[in-house]
Amino acid sequence: MKESEYQRRRECVSCSLKKNSLAIIFSARAQIRSNDTEFPYRQDSNFYYLTGFKEDNAILILRRGKRTTESYLFVQKKVKELELWTGKRVGVKAAKNSFKHDNIFISDRFEEKFLSFMKEHQYIYYDFTFEDKQVDFIREKTKHLSAHFNIATLIAKERLVKSPAEIKLIKKALEITKEAHHYAKDYASELSKESELQAGIEYIFKKNGAYSDAYTSIVACGNSANTLHYISNDKKLVDGELILIDAGCEYEYYASDITRTIPVNGKFSKAQKELYEMVLDVEKKIISMVRPNILRSSLQEKSEELLCKGLVSLGILKGDVKKLLQKKKHKKYYPHGIGHWMGIDVHDTSPYKDEKAKEIPLMPGMLMTIEPGIYIDKDDKNVPKRYRGIGIRIEDDILVTHEGYENLSKHIAKEISEIEGRNS
Repeated sequence: MKESEYQRRRECVSCSLKKNSLAIIFSARAQIRSNDTEFPYRQDSNFYYLTGFKEDNAILILRRGKRTTESYLFVQKKVKELELWTGKRVGVKAAKNSFKHDNIFISDRFEEKFLSFMKEHQYIYYDFTFEDKQVDFIREKTKHLSAHFNIATLIAKERLVKSPAEIKLIKKALEITKEAHHYAKDYASELSKESELQAGIEYIFKKNGAYSDAYTSIVACGNSANTLHYISNDKKLVDGELILIDAGCEYEYYASDITRTIPVNGKFSKAQKELYEMVLDVEKKIISMVRPNILRSSLQEKSEELLCKGLVSLGILKGDVKKLLQKKKHKKYYPHGIGHWMGIDVHDTSPYKDEKAKEIPLMPGMLMTIEPGIYIDKDDKNVPKRYRGIGIRIEDDILVTHEGYENLSKHIAKEISEIEGRNS
């Protein structure tokens, strides 16, 4: 992504600050796993969104005066002895050539510069959830100020609408995710365990240059699919059962989020097909409703109505649909939301309501998942036996456009004819 993209974002956030303000955004800290080993490092999403800088021990300061805005980046000093252990650092000199800020300093100078800047500013912004000794330093040195604001709230608003450059990266992530899901549908019958299938999916992510999975993959065979956040992925792949696969990669910090439900042996049984077609029909109808100015809550309500009707038609629920909805009887089988924002984070932190607690309508450039599902536990004696132990979710990534929507993941097989066909 071009540096001009990050500059534009910093300018937008800076202009949202009160005049005479300082905003401080910290990089993620390296996390110790055991003794002198660390977890793989991933930059804080907000810090990366504003800088494109991938190293730890970095800080961004945004200054807004009465008429101008400025940005300052602080980076880790290059130390040859440390680089022997942890790898090369960008350093100040190279950072000045690659990142366009008003000035760039070594991180050791942050406290000095912050105190100097504070003499000219009366408002302070930082991420209230960030816990660090430098945040403690900020709180201590600015406790005389009555106005502290959460910078994460402003950045979250900015992240709501995706730029063309962001959409391009998400499309690339989805190309890789397509290959992984198509591998799963074509080769699941040749594997023995959920973990083998997960390994194949994530190998494809890494092989194609994705940083990693965008979230912990769910590979849930049979009744395991009825645990919504099932991540143990350690059961056998059983012939005749379905596998719910919720897996997406992260490419250049941008996520994909896809769920497909496929038969282990490549063919749906009659009961599986009945449930699957019902969920797929609901998903298509909800996707077709996406357009500017519609409310996410409207999509939720309609998905519940349609799924409840489907459950009644299959004999899983009995009674009047309107009364069943009022009593929330369908929630036993469809307990989650219709979808969520996504972008740099698979569940983007952008708001669903404005400052007045009014729901934010969809706008062009917003990106959300649409993911209806039905989950029927194997021990649910209230359900016809043929449907017990089946969990189905179908999820796509939907971009809101001026005309309506674009299904960015439409190329990932989900029609029964596509799933039952190989190598497509």
